[in-house]
Amino acid sequence: MAPARRPAARRRWRHRAAWIAATTLVAVLCFGGAITGVVVWMNNAHQVPITPHCTAATSAGTFTLDPEQTANAALIAGIAEQRGLPPRAVTIALATAMQESKLRNLDYGDRDSLGLFQQRPSQGWGTAAQIMDPVHATKKFYSALTKIPGYETMDIGAAAQEVQRSGYPSAYAAHVAAARSFASALTGNSPAALTCQLKETTGPGGATASVKTRAKRDLGTFAAVTVTSAATGSQTAADAAGQVTLEAAGQAGGWAVAAWAVAAASDLKVDRVELAGWTWTRADAAWVKDTDPSATAAKWPAGQVMVTLATAR
Repeated sequence: MAPARRPAARRRWRHRAAWIAATTLVAVLCFGGAITGVVVWMNNAHQVPITPHCTAATSAGTFTLDPEQTANAALIAGIAEQRGLPPRAVTIALATAMQESKLRNLDYGDRDSLGLFQQRPSQGWGTAAQIMDPVHATKKFYSALTKIPGYETMDIGAAAQEVQRSGYPSAYAAHVAAARSFASALTGNSPAALTCQLKETTGPGGATASVKTRAKRDLGTFAAVTVTSAATGSQTAADAAGQVTLEAAGQAGGWAVAAWAVAAASDLKVDRVELAGWTWTRADAAWVKDTDPSATAAKWPAGQVMVTLATAR
């Protein structure tokens, strides 16, 4: 019996592979190192573009949000820190906002619902303009939450429902694990747990004044702020890319502020965040620990976070 013939497609592929190998060899022989540039270009052309995102990896699980959602989560956590509320309050607030608005400050909703928590002017949450202010909306949520007896030990979804009076009371449960993970990272109870992968900054560097304004809005007096700006050329000290030191009490406080800085890195054009021998950089997109403990102890007092902004590009 005559041997079976190879399928035509396989023969064509074998011939094509041989042709590619031959032409590549000719190119190397004729052009030497020039072929490297062609290969690199081909590889770069097939690289997957970076999709900016932030991840909270804790014992509650690993969950991802985009930078806008993460910045809103950081604001919600920061206002809880301002008010001295427990991490559980942050978990309840985050689970609520994840369900109601997907952690986005929406200017629309069911009937007259608006904002992060889809609060309604007609139900006494404030004017439309006030509800669209995420600080006002978050404070109103916490004011309602803290009036509920025993909210600290209640089921997360049940506590959210007590505040919201939603038509879908069981919907909050789907977000509890993600809310716990981000709450733990953003309150400093899970050190180095929040990371963000962001695109390289473009245009002018960040402004230290912007960091001060944002820190005051989100963190209030929870963190003391010091600016050490590096003005160059025609830049003023307020607008120059420089460094901002944020300081809070204790290890958990320091990590809460550090997580806040990483969460706000996209908006504020932050390149580096440092705390207690740990460093997050936009380039690494991860927390890296200093290998020299003696240098770490001398350089970083407990609770002190150094935020370095992008230089002008």
